[in-house]
Amino acid sequence: MHIVILTGAGMSADSGVDTFRDPNGAWAKHDWREVATPEGFAKDPQKVHDFYNMRRATLKKVIPNAAHHALATLEKALGENGHDFTLITQNVDDLHRRAGSQSILPMHGQLDLITCMACGEIIEWHDPVTLDTNCPHCSSKGSLRPYIVWFGENPRYMAEIDEAMQSATQFVSIGTSGTVYPAAGLVGEATHRGIPTLEINLEPSENAHLFDQGIYGLAKDKVPFWVDTLMATL
Repeated sequence: MHIVILTGAGMSADSGVDTFRDPNGAWAKHDWREVATPEGFAKDPQKVHDFYNMRRATLKKVIPNAAHHALATLEKALGENGHDFTLITQNVDDLHRRAGSQSILPMHGQLDLITCMACGEIIEWHDPVTLDTNCPHCSSKGSLRPYIVWFGENPRYMAEIDEAMQSATQFVSIGTSGTVYPAAGLVGEATHRGIPTLEINLEPSENAHLFDQGIYGLAKDKVPFWVDTLMATL
């Protein structure tokens, strides 16, 4: 057995993390073209830093919810029984890791990392970044950028994701809108390969019709229920 999980903003919403496309989400408050594109960063890097400084600061105010903990428990149980588990996440927060998950592929980057455009180093970072912040490795100033995949950039870990999908025996999508590619295309790939698919979401996603099954409600309620049901079969 190899369970491949994809998580999106709905997974962390129950922890109080802002979503992006909801009426009160991040893109209702900020223009994504200005804060989430290479062009926006080139035009006003401090504005982009301010946006991600704010988001990074929220990590200190939120904790993993029951859904995060349930997936970490599932990963451990599968491993102990000789099975495989891969967690693909579109989220850039650190809640999966803090809950105890190990096999994580953060395809859109991580809020708690920055990278230096001068030397290429990737650095764990929890403080604000400004244009005067020096790279701790090469000492260059103004060369740091968030370790985030912006619109127009290629997601990370695509080779590892493809490898996981090739050996998957079940694909489960949790808390995703079904509109952001290539993540939204994984269910079609799973279906093409004959892999059973399940959507767990607050409400049906844009591509809900592609899933074999759907469980709808809050992630913090529905994910532990599904995990308990699955673990009873191990």
